[in-house]
Amino acid sequence: MSDRDFTLPDPDIQPEFYADVPTKRLVAFVIDTVISILIAIAVLPFTAFIGIFFFAFLVSSAGFVYRVVTLATGSATWGMRLVSLEMRDRAGQRFDLGSAFLHTVGFYVSCAVFPLQLISVVLMLTTARAQGLSDHVMGSVAINRRARF
Repeated sequence: MSDRDFTLPDPDIQPEFYADVPTKRLVAFVIDTVISILIAIAVLPFTAFIGIFFFAFLVSSAGFVYRVVTLATGSATWGMRLVSLEMRDRAGQRFDLGSAFLHTVGFYVSCAVFPLQLISVVLMLTTARAQGLSDHVMGSVAINRRARF
């Protein structure tokens, strides 16, 4: 089966694709946050250490670029890859640059507005496909990566 033949798995017929996805997304989020902080620390000397005064913005900017690039190139951030998750769009395809950008914008908006973040978490815990708010808007899903032989 090639990547082009892939469609979104049905959670009733193939629940293994969605097993433990909310927990894995939480672990991936923590890993990706640490990576974003490390990237911001690496960039800090190039700002003549003025970045210390706006470090939260620096971490947020580094994290945004990191998320877009990793989602566009592998349909998963490094944290997601570590826990064997990947993102798929509504057609079952891997994310391209546009999808990665839109998903990251939705993720950042959800994180910035607490009620939206709360709604997103509740949706991940209660829907059959464990989709967050930005996933519902885009029609995307995070699934357990298929075994590759």
